[in-house]
Amino acid sequence: MTAEREVWREALGVVLATSAYGISFGALAVASGLDVWQTCVLSLLMFTGGSQFAFVGVLTAGGVAALPSAIASAALLGVRNVAYGMRMSPIIGGGAVRRAAAAHFTIDESTAVAISQSGPRLRQVGFWVTGIGIFVGWNITTLVGALVGDVLGDPKAWGLDAAAAAAFLALLWPRLCQRQAVVVGIAAAVVAAAFTPVLMPGLPVLVAAVVAIAVGWFNWMGRPAASVESTDAGSEGTA
Repeated sequence: MTAEREVWREALGVVLATSAYGISFGALAVASGLDVWQTCVLSLLMFTGGSQFAFVGVLTAGGVAALPSAIASAALLGVRNVAYGMRMSPIIGGGAVRRAAAAHFTIDESTAVAISQSGPRLRQVGFWVTGIGIFVGWNITTLVGALVGDVLGDPKAWGLDAAAAAAFLALLWPRLCQRQAVVVGIAAAVVAAAFTPVLMPGLPVLVAAVVAIAVGWFNWMGRPAASVESTDAGSEGTA
């Protein structure tokens, strides 16, 4: 029980920290032109912070005309949750209904808390407590942010216009632990900045994504396949 209590404590800490960002999202969404109920529905149905910030960020920059780019940018960021789902599938187990429910709560934080635990039971507790907790907290703070943002008016006066950029940085920073990831980040930033003056808002992000695809496809600046194979073989030999 002590180990399970520690998981609950860790999960609830992540819930509180992550849910707080919902206030920024709610205020930013209202400032981008969405009303309160549209903002809340977006959090209820989309429920992935990075994609939500991408959506309203592009919408704020380009208005209704940028809606297709906003949807594409949000979807592009949401693709990572598919990989999380594959990783979490053996941990969640259960039938189709259980897996369908788990899919909605499979986000960065719930996956991270789950896989950091030492046993199957603790992983499940970490996943469900974090995922459901953030879902509830995020939607509450989204509503609060939308109501407050509607009253406060211009989010720039409160620094909330930087929330989208801060969210992207928070997603990117932990991944900059290998040379290839650093190269992708810098190259994508340069490409996006170069195309920003000439393309509709949102499209530079999609063009920059081609950089990541190209680097991954050709494995530039990454470990050679032979090296990876030899490392894996060595690990198997010492197991």
